[in-house]
Amino acid sequence: MQRSRGDLPDGDIRNPDAYPDETLREFEQLVSDLSPPKYVFRLYVAGNTVRSTQAITNVRRICERYLAGFYELEVIDVYQSPGATKESDIIALPTLIKELPLPPKRFIGDMSDEERIVVGLKLGK
Repeated sequence: MQRSRGDLPDGDIRNPDAYPDETLREFEQLVSDLSPPKYVFRLYVAGNTVRSTQAITNVRRICERYLAGFYELEVIDVYQSPGATKESDIIALPTLIKELPLPPKRFIGDMSDEERIVVGLKLGK
C-alpha cells in the first residue's frame, strides 16, 4: 500500500510539518554553509602587447578585490592558440568572457573601466 505524505504520522522524521522550527534551522544551516559561487573567466589577449598586459593586470586586480579566492582566470594568448578565437567567437582583443556562473558575459578592451566591469558582473560590495 502506497502512503501519501499526508498519511505520515506527526513526529515522523519524513514529515517536515512535525518539526517546523527544526526543519527551518536545518535549512538555514545548509544555506549558511554555501560558499559564494566560483567565477570562471577566460581572458583572450594578443601576445605581450601593452593592451594585453594592461588587461591582464586590470582583470587580476578586479578579481582579487571583489572575488578573492572565488575565481579562476585563464589567460589565452591567441598567438599561441590561434584556434581559440574561432571556438569562442572572439572578434576583438583583449576580450574577457565570464563563463560561470551563468549566463556568460563578455567585455572587450583593456579592462581599465573597473566600474563597467563590476556593474556588468553584478559584483558591488
